[in-house]
Amino acid sequence: MQKNRSFSKNLERWYLKNSRDLPWRNTQDPYKIWISEIMLQQTTVNTVLGYYTKWIERFPRIENVAKASLIDILRAWQGLGYYNRAKSIHKTSKIIVKKYGGMFPSTSDRLRKLPGFGPYTTGALLSLAFKKPYTIVDANVRRVMMRQLGLKGKADNSHDKKIYTYLEQIIPHKTPDIFNQALMELGALICHSNNPQCHQCPINKSCFAYNSNKQNIIPTQVKKKNELIHSVIAVIVHKGKYLIQQRPPTGLLADLWEFPGGKIKQRESQLKALKREIKEELGVNVSRADYFTLVNHAYTRYRVKLHVWFCKLDIYPKSNKKRRWITLKDFEQYPMPAGSVKIVNKLRSL
Repeated sequence: MQKNRSFSKNLERWYLKNSRDLPWRNTQDPYKIWISEIMLQQTTVNTVLGYYTKWIERFPRIENVAKASLIDILRAWQGLGYYNRAKSIHKTSKIIVKKYGGMFPSTSDRLRKLPGFGPYTTGALLSLAFKKPYTIVDANVRRVMMRQLGLKGKADNSHDKKIYTYLEQIIPHKTPDIFNQALMELGALICHSNNPQCHQCPINKSCFAYNSNKQNIIPTQVKKKNELIHSVIAVIVHKGKYLIQQRPPTGLLADLWEFPGGKIKQRESQLKALKREIKEELGVNVSRADYFTLVNHAYTRYRVKLHVWFCKLDIYPKSNKKRRWITLKDFEQYPMPAGSVKIVNKLRSL
């Protein structure tokens, strides 16, 4: 028991002295904490900072999110990726306003029924906003605790049950918010994946990996191989307007708007792929194509090279619910994937 108190005490003391001053740490508002936690999933703190500030300025209260259209929500989220997160925020906000009068429930069973609320988000809100002794395990916490407990193998959720069990035994009931923030901060600032700064760690005395000189092999390092994809993109201009279309409501980048185009098949030339994609998507033929530019973009699991062409068609399709002709200025109103945004920026620079 004394060892557990020393662990949490040293950790919290280090956090209060060394933690970063982040805007979502200066509030007890469950809504603002929730938004920050959703944004921080799969996204770095430096990236989230700008988005979080703009989001809170645009949607200061959860009622503002509930009243907004999905297209407004996706537009505000544009560039953060994993757009299902934004959809879950929109759905949950409507439930919170309608069912709970704009106030987040403070029980695990009710939170878990909300869209996007898994064990991590539920624990984060209960501990950080309501100061309840719920543990949370993200990538940083998982890495710290695997080294502390000597859990070998990859840093995946196969170890989470042991980690949760251990943390539930030692989490201080008076300061669960500080304890959880401290663990995450330690993983972000000290207990790095590569070359951890063990000599600066406030809990290195209890760390199995450090004391056995295995901090560089726990967890097992996995080299990520990002697939390279080549795609063709058609910029179709007619009467001063550009043709864009909306992606399906499910799957990758769901509901976002983009230029027509698609993946180049094996042993297929860019021009052949361009004509095939336009025929498949629009039902018309390309009468002329002129190469415009190359756009490189990286997603979490793959890299993509977008080969962009200016195209003229034999017949120009009409607008409908999923297809629009818009001016260059109108692009601001349509949420698009980051790669498409880069193309728009190049068009604006012409």
